[in-house]
Amino acid sequence: MSAMDKEFVALDWLYQEIILDHYKRPRNFGTLEHPDVSADEENPYCGDHIAVQVRMDGDRIADIRFSGRGCAISQASASMMTEKVKGMDLEEALRFAEDFRRMMRGEKPFPPEGELEDLDALRGVREFPVRIKCATLAWDVLQRALAQLLARKDGDKQP
Repeated sequence: MSAMDKEFVALDWLYQEIILDHYKRPRNFGTLEHPDVSADEENPYCGDHIAVQVRMDGDRIADIRFSGRGCAISQASASMMTEKVKGMDLEEALRFAEDFRRMMRGEKPFPPEGELEDLDALRGVREFPVRIKCATLAWDVLQRALAQLLARKDGDKQP
């Protein structure tokens, strides 16, 4: 086995460990009291279900929680998502969610390894097209929730 092959095996193992860690010890799992917005969705093909609740502080995501059930990829992705977007402003989180979904679908290249932190572990999911929905389900729900907030915000600006 060449040094490069060993590096890929080690990276694959590391990524699997990150996914399993988020699955077994999800970050921000649970519900929020008095969220500003909630949304949920189920993937009818595999039964994954994700619910997202967000509390804002002005335009910034002050807190976010997810709940649900499903495969290790869907639950780990939701956990990673909450860590990534907490503290972002509304429009930045919407942009990042869309970029991540596009990366997972192969429509946009991933940034260099390390820039996405734990989300890098989901890169390999692209090799399994039937699992892409598992990895993007939480991001779909987040986009829908944040779009509701944005619509309310824009509605408040109307005369």
